[in-house]
Amino acid sequence: MRAQQAAEARYYIKPSDALTIRYLYSPEYDHVAVVQPDGYMSAPIVGELKVGGLTLTQARAAIVAAAGSRLRDPEVFVDLKEFDKPHFVVGGEVGAPGRFELRTRTSVLEAIAMAGGFKPSSLHSQVLLFRRHDQEHAEATLINAKDLMTGNNPAGDIALQEGDMLVVPQNKVSKVERIIKWVSIGVYLNPFAFVPPQSSTP
Repeated sequence: MRAQQAAEARYYIKPSDALTIRYLYSPEYDHVAVVQPDGYMSAPIVGELKVGGLTLTQARAAIVAAAGSRLRDPEVFVDLKEFDKPHFVVGGEVGAPGRFELRTRTSVLEAIAMAGGFKPSSLHSQVLLFRRHDQEHAEATLINAKDLMTGNNPAGDIALQEGDMLVVPQNKVSKVERIIKWVSIGVYLNPFAFVPPQSSTP
C-alpha cells in the first residue's frame, strides 16, 4: 500500500493520460476522462477541471472538491487507466536513435550506449541535452561526453529525467539558447543547424 501511495505521489498527470473516476455511492457518475493537451479533463458532476501536472492524490482532491458542490461528502476513487510510460529520446549521430523507456536511473553515457553508441562521425564533446522547462519550452545544456568517458568531469555523469532528449551532433554547435521552444528542437537534428569547427591553421 505504501509503495502504491509513493508511486502515486511521484507520477504527474500528463496530456493523453486516461483517468478512471469512480464514486462509491453514486456509480451513475463513474467516468473515464482523457486529459487534453491543455491539461484539462471533462467529467460528469465536476465539468471541466485542470488536472495536468497534478499527482493522482492532488487530482482526487480537486475532483472531490468539485463534486462536493453537487454531492454530499463524495467518496471518490481515481486511478490511471492509461498513461505514457516514462521515457527519453536519443537522436543524431548514434547507432540506433529512438525512444527508450526510463525504467531505472540512466546516465547520459548509458542512454547513448542504449541507442547504439556514438557513430565515428559524432562530436563527443558537444552532446545536447534538452529538458522540459514548461509546456512549451525546453532547457538546453551542452555536455562534454568525452570528459564523462575519461572521468575528467568533476560533476560526473548526469542522470536523465522523464521526457529528456539527447542529441549527438556531427559538427560543432555554434550557439544554443539556454531556453528554447520544443518545436524548435528539430532544427538541432538537421546537420545544416551546425557550424563546422574552425581550423587553427591558415
